[in-house]
Amino acid sequence: MTETSDDAALPRMGYALIQDYVRTLETSPGVYRMLDDKARVLYVGKARNLKARVSNYARPSPQHSARITRMITETASMMFLTTRTETEALLLEQNLIKQLKPKYNVLLRDDKSFPYIFISDEHDFPRLEKHRGAKTRTGRYYGPFASAGAVNRTLNTLQKVFLLRTCSDREVEAGDRPCLNYHMKRCAGPCGSKISREDYAKLVAEADDFLSGKSTKVQSELATQMQAASEAMEFERAAALRDRIRALTQVQTAQGINPRGVKEADVIALHMENGQACVQVFFIRANQNWGNKDFYPRLNADVDAGEVLEAFVGQFYDNKEPPRQVILSNAIENQDLMADALSQKLGRKVDLVVPQRGEKAELIDSALRNARESLGRKMAESATQAKLLKGIAQAFDLQAPPQRIEVYDNSHIQGSHAVGAMIVAGPEGFMKNHYRKFNIRGDDLTPGDDFGMMKEVLSRRFTRLLKEDPGRENGLWPELLLIDGGAGQVSAVAEIMKAHGVQDIPMVGVAKGIDRDQGKEEFHRMGKQVMALRRNDPVLYFIQRLRDEAHRFAIGTHRAKRAKAISANPLDDIVGVGAARKRALLAHFGSAKAVSRANLADLKAVDGVSEALAEKIYAHFQAT
Repeated sequence: MTETSDDAALPRMGYALIQDYVRTLETSPGVYRMLDDKARVLYVGKARNLKARVSNYARPSPQHSARITRMITETASMMFLTTRTETEALLLEQNLIKQLKPKYNVLLRDDKSFPYIFISDEHDFPRLEKHRGAKTRTGRYYGPFASAGAVNRTLNTLQKVFLLRTCSDREVEAGDRPCLNYHMKRCAGPCGSKISREDYAKLVAEADDFLSGKSTKVQSELATQMQAASEAMEFERAAALRDRIRALTQVQTAQGINPRGVKEADVIALHMENGQACVQVFFIRANQNWGNKDFYPRLNADVDAGEVLEAFVGQFYDNKEPPRQVILSNAIENQDLMADALSQKLGRKVDLVVPQRGEKAELIDSALRNARESLGRKMAESATQAKLLKGIAQAFDLQAPPQRIEVYDNSHIQGSHAVGAMIVAGPEGFMKNHYRKFNIRGDDLTPGDDFGMMKEVLSRRFTRLLKEDPGRENGLWPELLLIDGGAGQVSAVAEIMKAHGVQDIPMVGVAKGIDRDQGKEEFHRMGKQVMALRRNDPVLYFIQRLRDEAHRFAIGTHRAKRAKAISANPLDDIVGVGAARKRALLAHFGSAKAVSRANLADLKAVDGVSEALAEKIYAHFQAT
């Protein structure tokens, strides 16, 4: 792979400039980038033959859409990256698009990973748990599921069906008393030694069967067991088995469409309307529907469905494992090439199909209906949001409706585990991928000093903004700041902004007002009188929603930090003490506190702890 660029400032732009590049290009596959006069990337494209592909931009053509013509006119320079194969070029193109977010490319906005259900092989009594991120642990992963909510609902029901534990390894190893879930008939009770390893392994096998698509087999076996218990007059056990069968039926009912002829696939359907698009993805695994999710890619007005869908598929699977089959609503131009790229990523064959009839076509029809309805709701919400932003501009004398509102809040308990939070809203509602958390670091802060905390958060925020986007060209700068608080908070924030040379961003402090009654909020601005909005004003409700969302996010962040601190184990800080050795130490001494007080000879006596590690553990606790 080789890269070339022309750094010399060329006097010409557009067609003439591209003609100069064409003369120097090779016929190899690769990726090209078109840049404007400020070196911002306008477009990233791939080519089987770079010279032939770029030649298409070198002169006016009736086949060029208005978007392509604008793009060529704005092009001031180009960059080229040659690759060995066209498939490599495709993968590189999608990677660069996600990285650089060019103006004229179709762009997938939501790029979160999806959650899985995970059953570990690391313990004699495996947990049924939610997993997100890299698959580094030993065990079985089932998914992806469309959302954390879908996983949580499924886990909640599966725990009733298969009675697998949710308690910690430490509680199981202690084995002294069963947890609350056991008494609620949601766990078999390994933490209280209420079930043997062999019997628990049977429950795990049943859960594996269900998640692998063998739900009929599981239900049949449970029904047989229930009948046998009833005949043996073990009515309590029969009732428990009956409840498990009912819970299993609830899971299947909630899944909706469960195709018989499609074992593993993603169903991807696109609906476009009025220059906007919605892509609906259904996840089919083990002949079961594990949820659906909608996406709203950024696109220009004159792109066609095939281009949008190809860009979506390439970017969607950039950091996700593709299934064996991808079912599409529209054909894409480079279908064979995309299939080859996904096959390389998965390490086995991936088929891309556009069905015309049969069960797969019915799945596409269902996904298309969802996409159409979702886009309709989204467009209605966007229209409402536009009115609210216009109302905010009028209420606070802004020059134009703000395209990015940042709302800040703090959360702590008497200064401990203090965090700051920033949420972002814009024309399409809450922009959750732009939310930020700030761990308050100030050692010199007085516990509970909200002014000081807000100063630290805003100082860090604007220091980073000035570094990452000094020219304010990437849409990362707020056009309105909402601060939870009154005149004091507004004054503190104004000081920080002035210190950073940022004094042109409108800022409003939202205070509860008389008797701290919601609906009587007061709004504070630098150099202006305190104001209020009518109690039934939609703009007031909108601001309340923004403030409440910031508060919710701050509280959630604080609770997560506090929970992590409470559950932290001193053994986690010792290099060389992994999960197995930690279990051995806790089983031997009973608690981390007892380990910290143990002498060197006792540490050496623990199974699996070498003399060198015992000395390291002993030295660690002596030093602290």
